[in-house]
Order: sequence, then C-alpha cells, then structure tokens
Amino acid sequence: MGQMLIFGMGYAAGHLARRLEARGWDVTGTTRDGRAGSIAFADDDSVRAALRTATHILSSVPPADGTDPVLARYGDAIALAPATWTGYLSSTGVYGDARGAWIDESAPVRGRRPDRNAADAAWTALRGDMRVFRLPGIYGPGRSILDRIVEGRAHRIALPGQVFSRVHVDDIAGGVIASFRGSAGVYNLADDEPCHQNRLVEWGCARLGAPLPPMQTLDEAGLSPAARAFYAENRRVANGKARRLLGWTPKYPTFREGLAACG
Repeated sequence: MGQMLIFGMGYAAGHLARRLEARGWDVTGTTRDGRAGSIAFADDDSVRAALRTATHILSSVPPADGTDPVLARYGDAIALAPATWTGYLSSTGVYGDARGAWIDESAPVRGRRPDRNAADAAWTALRGDMRVFRLPGIYGPGRSILDRIVEGRAHRIALPGQVFSRVHVDDIAGGVIASFRGSAGVYNLADDEPCHQNRLVEWGCARLGAPLPPMQTLDEAGLSPAARAFYAENRRVANGKARRLLGWTPKYPTFREGLAACG
C-alpha cells in the first residue's frame, strides 16, 4: 500500500481517495480551509512534511488567475520529493476545437485558455515519473444530466453536428490506479462514444419519465459563460493510448451505462 498526497480534494479526487482508502492506502488531501481530515493548502509546513513522506502525489487543482497555484507554491518541493509516482488531472480543453475530429495525445495543444495550456505543459515537464490525465466532461453520482433534469436545468441546444466526449468519475479513478504500474506520460481518459449533449438529455428524460426541454439556440437558453464555452469546441477524444499502455478499460464505455449507474 502507498501514501497518496492529493492537492485539491474535489469531486474526482475525492472519489479516487475513497477508492484508495478502501484498498488500505493512507490518503492525505489539501483543501482551502483545512476541513476535517485535510491539510489547509496554505499550511506550508504541513504540506511540505507530507511531500517528504508521500509515495504518490496528485494535483487536481486547475489554474486560476492565470497561474497554477500548486506549482507556484509547491512546485520546487514536488520536483524534489522522494515519491515514485506523480500525476496531474488536466483537461482535454487544451486541444481546442477540432471541428468534430478524433484527437489523441499527439494533437497540438492550442486550447482557448493559455493558463490551462501552460499548466498542462509545466506538469508534464516537472518530473520524469509524471502522468498527466487529460479529462473531458466529468460526470457521476450527484453530478450528471439526470440531476440537471430533475432540477429543471437541462437544455437541448440546436447545434447539429456538435460532439462532446465525457468520462465517468469512477473511470478517472480507475485510470489513475491503472497508471501506478504503467509508464509515465500524457493520457486521455474518455469514454468510447462521443455524442451530442442532446442525446443525454433525451435518454435521461426517457429514463426519468420527464418532459423534454424545448430545443433552443444558445442565445435563447441563457447559459452561463462557462456553460456557453462548453459549446464553443467540438471534438472526439480517443482513449487508445491509456488502453494500450495502462491496460485501462472504461467501466462505463458509453453514457448509457454511466448514467444508469448514477440512478
């Protein structure tokens, strides 16, 4: 068993932590406020002490205000830490718009957010044992289209040909764990069936017996800037490298299996 230090105990990282703890791992995580069982991110002494004893180090903290806060504060210590495995949860947003084409890890990094592109590159270069996981839309229990349908927040958007990839939170944890025995590098973790978000809405409404929301344009839907940005890019994310080199296979290869497991 190992000792995992996780920067940012959010949705995906928290799910991974529970998986590891169930296997007997010692997991320590950072949070902004140091809530129960975690270390406050700004507690330098405690964080640096944890870095000296961790066998595995993972960051799930996205860049903010133009910089990566983990690298800015602890990058030097992470680079020299005695851990044997390091990882970073990045985003397939670094690929930018592919106009619906399939893309793999060899695609150029040209996403709309320079800070996200720079963080991805900096983590990749930080250590020789680094695994960078590029993730598309994350969903799972408590955070899926089913919840948005129930809450009346689901939309059908009239954008024919728009395609998205996604990944169930349990498959992120599975990919990270599989990489413990795999080689360092950059990996896409995505399901096998990219499709339009409308298909999920329609499948979810049928499952829940809920009425379909009206078809709308982006302007009519009144989406937040973050939600609107979701529709600004169009790509299919290939997962073959993770399958070949990590032996990873998604437990939920399509949204149907994944959403069925959500409720």
